[in-house]
Amino acid sequence: MPRMLDVSEDVRAEIGDEEADRLLAGENSPGSYDCTSCRTPGDSEQERTSTVLFVGEETAVLAFAHATCIPSQVVQVAEEQLQGAVRSITGEEPGAQGDHPVTAPGQAVLGVTSGLVLLEGELHPALVVEPTGPIVRAGSGGTTDEFLPLLVEQGFVPVSVDGLGQVPGILPGWSVLLAMGQLHAVLQPGAGGGNPAAWWQAHQPLQVTEGWRAAANKSHTVLVFAAPVGSIGQQPREDLLRDALEKAAANGRLVAAAMPLAGT
Repeated sequence: MPRMLDVSEDVRAEIGDEEADRLLAGENSPGSYDCTSCRTPGDSEQERTSTVLFVGEETAVLAFAHATCIPSQVVQVAEEQLQGAVRSITGEEPGAQGDHPVTAPGQAVLGVTSGLVLLEGELHPALVVEPTGPIVRAGSGGTTDEFLPLLVEQGFVPVSVDGLGQVPGILPGWSVLLAMGQLHAVLQPGAGGGNPAAWWQAHQPLQVTEGWRAAANKSHTVLVFAAPVGSIGQQPREDLLRDALEKAAANGRLVAAAMPLAGT
């Protein structure tokens, strides 16, 4: 029986017409599956299902998700990240918890913490990004920390204490990649309008709480806050995280943006 699959033009271009047609005919696609975004069962014979292709340097992985969770798309990721996702799928490598620093532009190391933030009377899934050292503008030769100015140039918005009570606007072209129910990357627009590229990516999938994932699947949006080194720190509870965000905002050291969920 033909499956109710959505195969985008980008995915078709990567896998070829023959493979895409086999998928649509139900030859190589699952009937039932676990949506790798919301982790609940799906059935491609009964509901629209997205095909999502993760493409690395040497590896490509085709995944399935509810079309209501995410659209069919190609997501460009680093080979190391994709191999980690494969190991996660096969159960060979458990997801690690805590911060996952990665090399960012300028060889700075970013730490990412997840938590729920109360805004406008609702709990919103949030990520807080804080480098472990100053971020210097590439090629400047200077030593001034320009992490926030660089993000403002990308479209992040400075947050005041009063502004912390409001949901920031969507940042075009950026997204948060939740794969296998775990956090894998924050994606930014690709150069020249190409496939999205990872701005931050986890060395190992970052586990999030059931409450965080439920809130993300409900809103399909994640709030991303960023602050310079030393502004937030490691906060063991979400109330302490909120206090740290308010302090950073009061000191003019906080920017934010809302990003849609991408990938699976």
